[in-house]
Amino acid sequence: MPRAAAGGAWAAPLWLLIRGLLAVPRAIHELLWGLFFLNILGLNPLVAVLAIALPFGAIVSKVFAEIFDETPQEPLESLLGSGVSPLAAWLYGLLPQAFPDLLSYTTYRFECSLRSAAVLGVIGAGGLGYEILLSLQSLRYGQLWTGFYALVLLNGGVDWWSDWVRRRLGFTSRLDLNVAQRPQNSHAPKPNLQTANPWPLRLSWGAIALSIPLCFWGLGIDWTRLWSARTRRLLGDIAAAATPQWPSPTEWATLLYLSGLTLVMSILAIALAGLGGMLLSFPAAQTFLLPGGWLRPLDDPTTTQAPLAWLMLVATRLALLLSRAVPAPIWALVCLFVLFPGILPGAIALGLHNLGILGRLMAEVNENLDDRPVRSLHALGASGGQAILYGVLPQNLGRFLAYTLYRWEVCMRETVIVGLVGAGGLGRLLTEQLSSFDYSRLVLTLGCFVALTFLVDLISQQMRSVVGGRGEA
Repeated sequence: MPRAAAGGAWAAPLWLLIRGLLAVPRAIHELLWGLFFLNILGLNPLVAVLAIALPFGAIVSKVFAEIFDETPQEPLESLLGSGVSPLAAWLYGLLPQAFPDLLSYTTYRFECSLRSAAVLGVIGAGGLGYEILLSLQSLRYGQLWTGFYALVLLNGGVDWWSDWVRRRLGFTSRLDLNVAQRPQNSHAPKPNLQTANPWPLRLSWGAIALSIPLCFWGLGIDWTRLWSARTRRLLGDIAAAATPQWPSPTEWATLLYLSGLTLVMSILAIALAGLGGMLLSFPAAQTFLLPGGWLRPLDDPTTTQAPLAWLMLVATRLALLLSRAVPAPIWALVCLFVLFPGILPGAIALGLHNLGILGRLMAEVNENLDDRPVRSLHALGASGGQAILYGVLPQNLGRFLAYTLYRWEVCMRETVIVGLVGAGGLGRLLTEQLSSFDYSRLVLTLGCFVALTFLVDLISQQMRSVVGGRGEA
């Protein structure tokens, strides 16, 4: 809920209450929600739908609220001052300005939901993730790679479609919250929702409107399970068994030790993902080596080497696509087949998955760069490394760090899912407590994990305010 749209003495407490209520579901990973609903609803498509909808709904609500908060408020205030109702003022004064960012982030979150659906297959929710798990357990590596290829094609198709839609509408970046604060690239088209509606775009909107009811119909979800007598009875049993008891000093020491391991795992993962993503973001950007790019002006004699530049671009983007298309717990299962159980396989798995995401986002930052300083340096005789060091990094380093810090928050949440498959940390303890139905200690462990997530969120937010980055990844 945006602060600007609320009014009255009750508005601030209500705003804080809503933000606080949204903090808990987004701090708990969708895999944990899946395990919770699996115990209540059994093997049913409704498990995956609810497990993704709860945390994603909280995350999207938080980001949408930030988008509305950072949207210029003058039109809204003018309408309110002229006597227009708050709802009408919001619909005509605030929503049209924020709509490009709302749409852009929605397409990005849809890409994330595909990966989450594959993650939920690990706990038996079906889909590609479940088939990959079966292939690993039966040591059928040919089928395993077939599942990987299917994930790459699916994620690549959605990524291409969302990128095409954003560019047709003139939204060159998927994650910036404020259109007015975006880098002013003279080559970037301006959003124009009135004229950017060719028939392929209208066909996309029609396909989306048709696919949503078809998906619900195809899954055959039985919504009556949510309020059935069996569901109410199981919820009551879990609530009665989940009353936490004060832990002993030994249990406190174990929780603190595992919390430390979880924090270390997230730091190692984000360091690998941030550095790797930053390095790969340059060859993955179309403005890097292609003819007419920063380092290859059209009058450059090496422009004839364009096929090699295209090959590097395609190879890098495919590597990033494979890296982010395979979910972190599946990477963890692969790493555990090679390495000993512990936080190292978990850190590598999280690093590989987030490297693909950060590399793609940072490549978009590079493509939206104001390239005049880089071209000036190149015209003065600077080498490629010097042009990047003095022309690119000073402009983009703050946003690189902001995206990396945002992904650190996500890494912190995802440590629990790689722990569930045996990679150590609090996730391993959660697995033991879930398998033994020890709900009282499970609630305490979840409380430690949520507190640790909030701590990382706070540190990340403070660091982002220093580097001046914005956006939710």
